[in-house]
Amino acid sequence: MFKHKRRFSWLDYLQEQSKTIQEPLLKCFYQSQLDFIQDKTLRAAEFVALDFETTGLCPEQDEIVSVGLVPFTLQRIKVAQAKHWLVRPQGQLSDESVVIHGITHSDLSQAPSLDKVLQSLLPELQGKVVVVHYQFIEREFLAQASVRLMGQELIFPMIDTMAIEARWHRMGWRSELKRWFGAKQVSIRLADSRVRYGLPRYQMHSALTDAIATAELFQAQVRHRFSDSDYVSDVWQ
Repeated sequence: MFKHKRRFSWLDYLQEQSKTIQEPLLKCFYQSQLDFIQDKTLRAAEFVALDFETTGLCPEQDEIVSVGLVPFTLQRIKVAQAKHWLVRPQGQLSDESVVIHGITHSDLSQAPSLDKVLQSLLPELQGKVVVVHYQFIEREFLAQASVRLMGQELIFPMIDTMAIEARWHRMGWRSELKRWFGAKQVSIRLADSRVRYGLPRYQMHSALTDAIATAELFQAQVRHRFSDSDYVSDVWQ
């Protein structure tokens, strides 16, 4: 089980946000997070794996073009309840982003705007522990979007499967020794991380497929790295 210090208490933060936030959708979301913030074990938790496809890696300049999510527990992935949205960006897609995620201008011409998607997305996350692979993307893009569209920042704890892999494979004396001798670092990308647990290869860079892949990876990580009686608060970021 990993334990790490935080600069602040998520419980205190969420309590404060639920009291002070005025935007109804955000207020409802923060209040729902308080239901599981204390003394919730991994075994008892309801999770939702979340993935964004974006036009780039800069939240201040780039945009979300696809959102995928799937609810799950440690016992099963609820594929029948999975959701996927295409999102119409305000700007133009670059050729590079089209190549990476395969989403074209014509795909997005009739897609809803991000504010409409957020109205559907946030209720799907309420009362669940959000699991992502590389939390910078989902956390920072959501925070930027909420400020721009709702006037208030949305930030909440997430479990990051990439961070879990980094702790096992890029920290500690073995990793330092490998770096000292110039050995190549272990990849912590989603596809490569899955291979280490014997999970099948999927075609990546589809938001829904990546969300399902992330859910499966976290289930495997818990089986190999944690106890299901560990607390959620010991794992999230």
